[in-house]
Amino acid sequence: MIAFEHVGKRYGGRFEALADVNFRLSRGEMVFLTGHSGAGKSSVLKLLTCLERPSRGRIVVAGHDLGQLGSVRIPFYRRQIGVVFQNHQLLFDRTVFDNVALPLLIQGMPASDVARRVRAALDKVGLLHRERALPIELSGGEQQRIGIARAVVHKPALLLADEPTGNLDPQLSADIMRLFEDFNRIGTTVLIASHDLALIARLRHRVLRLKDGRLIADENGS
Repeated sequence: MIAFEHVGKRYGGRFEALADVNFRLSRGEMVFLTGHSGAGKSSVLKLLTCLERPSRGRIVVAGHDLGQLGSVRIPFYRRQIGVVFQNHQLLFDRTVFDNVALPLLIQGMPASDVARRVRAALDKVGLLHRERALPIELSGGEQQRIGIARAVVHKPALLLADEPTGNLDPQLSADIMRLFEDFNRIGTTVLIASHDLALIARLRHRVLRLKDGRLIADENGS
């Protein structure tokens, strides 16, 4: 599903965020990416979403060589990915329903299909009853679940999450991780960047560890 082959990323010609990173994720895996602040976690996710391009090496995702992906094809590629952000990035002037519907509307899906998909996603995260609420009316944990519903509403093959529990208490963090495991169980490949080592240890999934832009460990969580 994902292959990083000798990937390096340098910013401004000087700062090396990633150096000779190699790893592979199989389709249907759930994997954590961890490391200190500045270790390179966000750079990996930016490369996977084509927000950045590698300075060296090769990245292949679901058969797409990202280094060879032209700008015209990037929107089509991104439709196969769902992204969950730490700060949710919800539109606070739109309802929960409208926030979750946004990826489908961008794709031009018919309204009847949009409604069905959105309500199914909200039901999955336990917030169907809040579809007409505004995000400001929700707790931090509820806002994060809305962000997850928006990320999965178009049924992506790959789900990426950048510190999705960084602002949540331990119980809410565990609830969010259970949602990721639920989506993984139905075949979605999941890669989560997180510095919550205690939570990662309890969940016992594979862990990729970065330090100063280098992959220093690839650990089986079982």
